[in-house]
Amino acid sequence: MSLVVAFSGRDGAVIAGDLREILMQGSDGEISGFEQELYSGQIKNDTTLRKRAGERGIGLHIRDNKCKVSEQGGILVGEVSESDGAVVRTRRLFVSCGCYAIVDITKDGPVLQTKGKGSTFVVLGNEVTKRIANELIQAEWKNGTFADAVRLVLLIMNTAASCTASVSRECTILQTRAKADLDGAAIMAWKTG
Repeated sequence: MSLVVAFSGRDGAVIAGDLREILMQGSDGEISGFEQELYSGQIKNDTTLRKRAGERGIGLHIRDNKCKVSEQGGILVGEVSESDGAVVRTRRLFVSCGCYAIVDITKDGPVLQTKGKGSTFVVLGNEVTKRIANELIQAEWKNGTFADAVRLVLLIMNTAASCTASVSRECTILQTRAKADLDGAAIMAWKTG
């Protein structure tokens, strides 16, 4: 699972996503244990990532070029996925000025999980990345300007990249000043495949 961080404010919205995708081959039990180490923050860098995978007999394919954020019609979209064997779970975050929505993409179609209004940060990620993001938001956010929110989103991305091998060192960041309508129909229709 990746890291996507967004801020929805009255004057603008920003979203950032890391670029890392990790595919694993091996026994289900070893992969499960390895993922627990990775997503809890025990594996902090790529050297340890490869070493622990080798010790567990897991083959890794790592790429740092998967774009997880995009913009369409003033709506910023972030996507995170995780797999459990053949089952892939996908969650999408839609953000515009002053509002956001989180949608799970299921085999039966999109399911709206939550929707909110007002100025807020939203974080999608694994255990360690969410903890890092939430600690930084609590420590650093003082109801500042939109520029302050953008700086904090970048700080979260950089801090997470230095603390866990589950995210890439590089990220994609997008901004909008548009106020788009995040009604359910528009969100559900957006690239649900």
